[in-house]
Amino acid sequence: MLSGDTLATSLTQGGASWMVASVAAVLPILWAFTLSLHFARPYVLRFLQSLTLRFGGDVWWLSYVLTRDALLVITLVLSTIFLFPDVYLRGDGLGITAPVATLFLMWAALVKLLGDPDDKPSHFQLQSILLLVASVLYIVPQIYGMEAADQGLSWSSALVSMTTVTRNGVDIAVPQPMAEPILWGTILLIGITGGLVFVRFLLKLGTNEAGEASALAEA
Repeated sequence: MLSGDTLATSLTQGGASWMVASVAAVLPILWAFTLSLHFARPYVLRFLQSLTLRFGGDVWWLSYVLTRDALLVITLVLSTIFLFPDVYLRGDGLGITAPVATLFLMWAALVKLLGDPDDKPSHFQLQSILLLVASVLYIVPQIYGMEAADQGLSWSSALVSMTTVTRNGVDIAVPQPMAEPILWGTILLIGITGGLVFVRFLLKLGTNEAGEASALAEA
């Protein structure tokens, strides 16, 4: 008979595994919606030009922008789960390039935050490339690694962060050789990116304050 502590531990571990698997399974859907809304921008602009009511055009554009950006943020927030070593390097594993996909998605969000993809074509092209690369890095290992693992594909196990080896007659799960370098390298690049953004914020803050002071002095 299971004790109370054993039952609680089993339920907690099982619930955590179920949550991670659910997030990993639902993210391809969010990726599809995110990419669809991002690349639908030219169609939305053409549709806005056909509207004769200014208020209707403003409502349509605002609804599109809010939905598109909200999906991008939600996908990014859920993708951060792949940066946790206890999740990425434990259990059944995840797509081996999932952390790198999170990194590219963060860069795409920074292009939106620091640039202006809606008015500058070069920024829109850069964000489009980053989103496309990030989606491929996540969806391909998810489908051909995790989802197709039971189809007998010999190469599918290379797309998952964990693999099974036999030691002393017992099957145990161990990280792929490239899993840990990918994870820690991604975390390092995210830290560097965050540091550069923070430095840029401080420099821009000083510039803005100096510009405001000069404007007030001239006035």
